[in-house]
Amino acid sequence: MKPTLHNSVYTLRMGKNITQQELGDVVGVTRQTIIAIEKGNYTPSVALALHIAEFFHTSVEDIFFYE
Repeated sequence: MKPTLHNSVYTLRMGKNITQQELGDVVGVTRQTIIAIEKGNYTPSVALALHIAEFFHTSVEDIFFYE
């Protein structure tokens, strides 16, 4: 069975008490893109994943992972 990519964007965002719009504004994408990432319907580019990780002061591997 092929592993599924998961992420912790929603959990991290809630921990910082910011909206999807606010996160999108910081990393340069729309609120809809953040929604799609959180739902697992969109895999971000390496550049976007790095921006998200930088914002949350963590590594890409801590946010995006296979299970």
